[in-house]
Amino acid sequence: MTSTAEQMRSWSGPAILSYGFRPFFLGGALWAAMAMVLWILTLSGVLDLPTRFDPVAWHAHEFLFGYVVAVIAGFLLTAVPNWTGQLPVVGWPLGGLFTLWVAGRFAIIASTILPPLAVALADLAMPVVLLAFLLREIIRGRNWQNLIVLTMFGFFILGNAVFHWEAAQIGRAAQGNGLRIGLGATIMLIAMIGGRIVPSFTRNWLVRQRPGRLPVPPMQRFDKFALLALLIALATWAAAPMASMAAILLLAAGLLHVLRLTRWAGDRTSAEPLLWVLHVGYAFLPLGALTIAAAILVPGLISGTSAQHLWMAGAIGLMTMAVMTRATLGHSGRTLTAGTSTLVLYLSLLAAVATRIAAGVWEEHASALHMLSGLTWIVAFGGFALIYGPYLLHPGKRG
Repeated sequence: MTSTAEQMRSWSGPAILSYGFRPFFLGGALWAAMAMVLWILTLSGVLDLPTRFDPVAWHAHEFLFGYVVAVIAGFLLTAVPNWTGQLPVVGWPLGGLFTLWVAGRFAIIASTILPPLAVALADLAMPVVLLAFLLREIIRGRNWQNLIVLTMFGFFILGNAVFHWEAAQIGRAAQGNGLRIGLGATIMLIAMIGGRIVPSFTRNWLVRQRPGRLPVPPMQRFDKFALLALLIALATWAAAPMASMAAILLLAAGLLHVLRLTRWAGDRTSAEPLLWVLHVGYAFLPLGALTIAAAILVPGLISGTSAQHLWMAGAIGLMTMAVMTRATLGHSGRTLTAGTSTLVLYLSLLAAVATRIAAGVWEEHASALHMLSGLTWIVAFGGFALIYGPYLLHPGKRG
């Protein structure tokens, strides 16, 4: 059987189609920046998008179900061949999958001229095809322990489908169950995958650079208990977002994941931004859970939407940026260290999160803070495309 490396080397077409992370990381980052530009123009009254979604619903959908699904695709298409020993998707099949994702973005943005069902099918096509392919590979490789990852991706797709139904039926999809199902599934993916890679990458670096206290190995009994607690809390919150029980469960899960994070020796990674960004990104997971719980229990403290941005922009935005930068450097044969330009990307994204949360606290300055948050977001993801685009478009040392 042709090996993964041999199959990638045999591809003689564009380098961007030689590995799953290449088109989806670049396309996802470009869309994250472009969609924010469109959102700012819409907020300013300069632009009226030809979409059936209301502006807030479009903004929420295109971050969660537009950008995030691209990063999930890039990560899983790169990781699953390593998990299963099966061959990766390369070449024109990879290009076809990416084209389906692009078609979904156009269908959403021009949905006023299309039937709602056609828009939903166009948007759901790529993740459904991806799930079917990955499930086949997991079964072929008998890699049963990673079925839970695909299960969460399946719930993510379900959330997108419900979002489309709510947008067509009640017109308030941004506050609906679909968004919460998709967001909850994404947070669980971060908790599961982040719980593997953050302590592992930290341990590998500390062993080489700074002997001493090391992270606790991943997926111990405590980790499994913390994951179960988070799953129950997210399911309860998705079903009943204003219930006191959801708040109590989110508080408990948040505290457990604070403890989980302290076991990974993140305080010893300050010398390498490529590592501390993973710890900071993961920290937004429990911080978001605790803040959403506080918003439920103490009305008026902070809006629920602003609290959710600790997950949306903080946990998801920063963790995906951390994964994209690290994977791009590693798979293009470059040194696994963050230079000044990469540090600027991380700090810009942190500024975007901070100013977005501040807008929910100081409402009298919300307009200016929203604008500043959007601009720093564009710097982060537009900067990724500019800095890392050449790495993704060219083969590099290891393709």
